[in-house]
Amino acid sequence: MATDNNRTSKIDIQVHLDEQNVPEKITWSASDAPFDGEKETKSIMVGFWDAEESNALRIDLWTKEMRVDEMDRFYYQTFLTMADSYLRATGNKKGADDMKQLAYAFGKNSGVIQE
Repeated sequence: MATDNNRTSKIDIQVHLDEQNVPEKITWSASDAPFDGEKETKSIMVGFWDAEESNALRIDLWTKEMRVDEMDRFYYQTFLTMADSYLRATGNKKGADDMKQLAYAFGKNSGVIQE
């Protein structure tokens, strides 16, 4: 079925590896990004849903420069945004609230949230 909106968007991820295939540098760009050129990042998480296998496929990479405190904050924020995305996709407020509770517990235990 054709739609009137045949627009496409492209996301490009470049992973620069050392001799042991460990990421040294990760850059990304997107055709719809609000900036020109590439942007450097220390970590990426990309998830895909394989409907045929009913399985999630993931790419999780981080550079040698990624500190543990940065990884803790990255995961904390990822848990929160996953809860928001899940709520938008399913309308399941209870499930989203459960994810936010997990994020909060993780944030406290990892030191991201200071009380």
